[in-house]
Amino acid sequence: MPVSVEQIRTLRAETGAGVADCKRVLEETQGNLEKAAEILRQHGLVQAARRSDRATNQGLIEAYVHTGGRVAAMVELGCETDFVARTPEFKVLAHDIAMQVAAMAPSYLDKTDIEDGDDRPVAQVSLLQQPFIKDNSSSVADIIQEVAVKVGENVRVLRFTRLALGE
Repeated sequence: MPVSVEQIRTLRAETGAGVADCKRVLEETQGNLEKAAEILRQHGLVQAARRSDRATNQGLIEAYVHTGGRVAAMVELGCETDFVARTPEFKVLAHDIAMQVAAMAPSYLDKTDIEDGDDRPVAQVSLLQQPFIKDNSSSVADIIQEVAVKVGENVRVLRFTRLALGE
């Protein structure tokens, strides 16, 4: 079954994969966009795992101040190149994570950072394990991973802070 240009364009927009990869996977799945997207995501996750030890010396700092000015958050989001740091996907991710920090007030970046004796639920205190506020079916770590797959680089939250009046 021949694959249409529109199918390739749709799959590419959804996954961020290259044109040749989109065409190949669509041909393998006989034009099934869902199966093709899943195959590309799995392939991207494997590649992202290989990149996870790369240095993230570039990136940006995003600040978010909630309406009313009583709560604010700053997030340092790292990537490998300044080119990726300037992409819309990266900027939106940084903003969304800053909103997450302001709204959910995590105490730790990852579950491995949780101090002994802190009995609060991991999903409450660890930023990366929290359900993403814009899509509760995914964790913050899942959302970061999706962007890493799309941009083809290692992406990670380096640090964050939250300020609230009276706290």
